Amino acid sequence: MTISKVKGTYDVLPSESYRWHALEKKVHDLLKVYNIKEMRTPIMEYSEVFHRQSELSDMVTKETYDFNDRGDRRLTLRPEGTAGIIRSYVENKLYASQELEKVYYIGPNFRYERPQKGRYRQFYQFGVEAIGAVDPALDAEMIILAYDFIKRLGLKGVSVRINSLGDDDSRRNYQEALKNHFLPHETTLCDDCKTRLYKNPLRILDCKVDQKHEAVMKAPTPQDYLNDASKVYFHHVLEHLNASKISYEIAPKLVRGLDYYSHTVFEIEADIEGFGAQNVLGGGGRYQKLVSELGGPELGGIGFACGMERLLMALEAENIELAAEDTLDAYVIVFSEHLKPIASKILYDLRQANIIADMNYTQKAFKGQLKQALRFGAKYLIILGDDEYTKGVVGIKNTLTETQEDVPLARITKYMKEKVGK
Repeated sequence: MTISKVKGTYDVLPSESYRWHALEKKVHDLLKVYNIKEMRTPIMEYSEVFHRQSELSDMVTKETYDFNDRGDRRLTLRPEGTAGIIRSYVENKLYASQELEKVYYIGPNFRYERPQKGRYRQFYQFGVEAIGAVDPALDAEMIILAYDFIKRLGLKGVSVRINSLGDDDSRRNYQEALKNHFLPHETTLCDDCKTRLYKNPLRILDCKVDQKHEAVMKAPTPQDYLNDASKVYFHHVLEHLNASKISYEIAPKLVRGLDYYSHTVFEIEADIEGFGAQNVLGGGGRYQKLVSELGGPELGGIGFACGMERLLMALEAENIELAAEDTLDAYVIVFSEHLKPIASKILYDLRQANIIADMNYTQKAFKGQLKQALRFGAKYLIILGDDEYTKGVVGIKNTLTETQEDVPLARITKYMKEKVGK
């Protein structure tokens, strides 16, 4: 019986993995420029890290993978990256230095939702968190970083959608206004939204069922309820974006899908052929209470995340290759089984010089070995037969020019370093 992969997951095959490596390298290289260090946290946390009383988003209430371990402890596979980062920040007392902590992460997340193109139950994200300061300039830096990353991938029409949810007072006033707005329509809302109406009416705006409901379409916006301090904060964020000439639009109904956001929220879009309305490649926002909810001091932070699968799909749709498929510098073709130890020594010496090399291990004849070498894109063939070995040489053939030279066994590595520039 053949066992297939779990629904909503996928395999990255050897012919595809180089694309992942190239994208991950882009992440590491750019975040080094921004002086942001990597942080790695477990893919599972105690459930209370995500299932907090203040978090009523669908992601947490409906889509998490929860289980009891053998010690009867309640655990959750992480559905998003921020909460685990904050848990680690608090547990390891990174706030003690009173310095701003800027970190990034790359890894898998898990959500039990309906699989569709570009949306999986196990999916990868890279994200950035800046924890320990409340400053419009920092909000702008995170937006600029997300914008810069998407643009450096070579995608066109990159832009920012931005909004402000305001501070606690503004948010409370807005939620009360939403509740009053939706109350007359309560009987026509879906069952989930009837509950949201009393617990967190902001989540009605994210509902997939009621998104076309007339009351949702005509709902008030957070901008209508910003107090003066929140308006000033948002104005300063936009000032920084203007100074750097970042293309943005204010999206009055943008609220994002997590309850811990306050003040700035944003998304990054690009013009991608065939993506339609699904051209959002990343997003995030500011959070003011998450650190204290997880046992830390009253410190704010801001972050964003981008889905790696969606980025790779966007690059493929736009025919952008970040790197060529991995190829071999050299492939050793062996004519006789008794010469394989010599071939192994040649491979070892080449690899010590960082020359990418391989040979056949399935007893193929010359034609089969040649076919495999060309399939791997080998630049050079190192041919080792009884005649060559008797003479103390190998034949080295350039697969592009088809020219071949005899090279002494003792000079193979030096010869290849000269040819491939290593």
